[in-house]
Amino acid sequence: MIPRMPPQEARLGFVYSAPFRIQGVSVAGEQAVVHVPELDLVFDIGLCPRPVLASPIVALSHTHMDHVAGLPYWFSQRAFQKMPGTARCLVHPKMVEPVRRMMAAWVDLERQQTPHEIIPIEPDSEYQLRPNMFIRAIEVSHTTPALAFVVIERRSKLRDEFHGVSQERLRELRGQGVEITKTIEIPLVAYTGDTEIGEFLFREEFRQAQVVITECTFFEDEHRDRAKVGKHIHVEDLRPLLEAWTARDIIIGHVSRRTLIPFARERIEAIAGPDRAKSVHLLMDHRSNRTRHENQVAAFENSAGILKGQKGELSSGTPGGSALDMPTSTSEMTVDGIDGHL
Repeated sequence: MIPRMPPQEARLGFVYSAPFRIQGVSVAGEQAVVHVPELDLVFDIGLCPRPVLASPIVALSHTHMDHVAGLPYWFSQRAFQKMPGTARCLVHPKMVEPVRRMMAAWVDLERQQTPHEIIPIEPDSEYQLRPNMFIRAIEVSHTTPALAFVVIERRSKLRDEFHGVSQERLRELRGQGVEITKTIEIPLVAYTGDTEIGEFLFREEFRQAQVVITECTFFEDEHRDRAKVGKHIHVEDLRPLLEAWTARDIIIGHVSRRTLIPFARERIEAIAGPDRAKSVHLLMDHRSNRTRHENQVAAFENSAGILKGQKGELSSGTPGGSALDMPTSTSEMTVDGIDGHL
């Protein structure tokens, strides 16, 4: 008898929520790694699939093996492939020294020093990702010190009392030292990490985030107690969270392998309702996510074709070309909506 070939390694789950690609593998007890290329950021790193090497920062929610085991390899591979910058890992302050000791053990094993930075990030503190963007840590409740993260963009906005004031007058006021703008915060992507439900998940950062990536480990009714003991989210906990979160897309990871995807979808629809359930996606539901992405591509190509036709009609009737200012190349208008950056 000829033996079967070995099973293929886990494929990356993929959900596109413009302009963010949410990709990775998240299976309870096995591995959790969620990559958002547009933010140059990785949430957790239980293993190290090749695409995550491109991002220089890991935000580590906690130090259970299925969330941290890929960290030394990620550090090593970025250095080995001569990727720019020193790889950095943001860690709960209580777990910084254990992670540093783990990396020190690899120095003894390999007889070489891998460049890396272990950076403590206190709950409710921030780490700057870009000039106008930072990541905020939020303390959550798990069986080990744990953090959730929210990536937030800061923007300057004209104060309400100056709406309608002429540009010339605004320049005068600014020259006089008058503060005419205010800074607003826009939560972009929130990540719960492993946690039980708590008030921390109802904070404004989570309520207002455009995309929320949440764990949901247990779906069976008889596993409510197991969720409490392990300090994980049960599908019934999603009921109030889905009511509170205004995110256009909610992405669920950390589902146990024992839970079948169709059953998980049934439970989600039962608690969320058919309309809200349309915005809830299981990261490892490859079939549904592939169909959704194909529909997104088709819708984009259709709209791009319409715009191209409109531009051609206008160009043919307007000397000197079109008055419309629209993208005409794939570098300006891509399926992903952006070219790796916000």
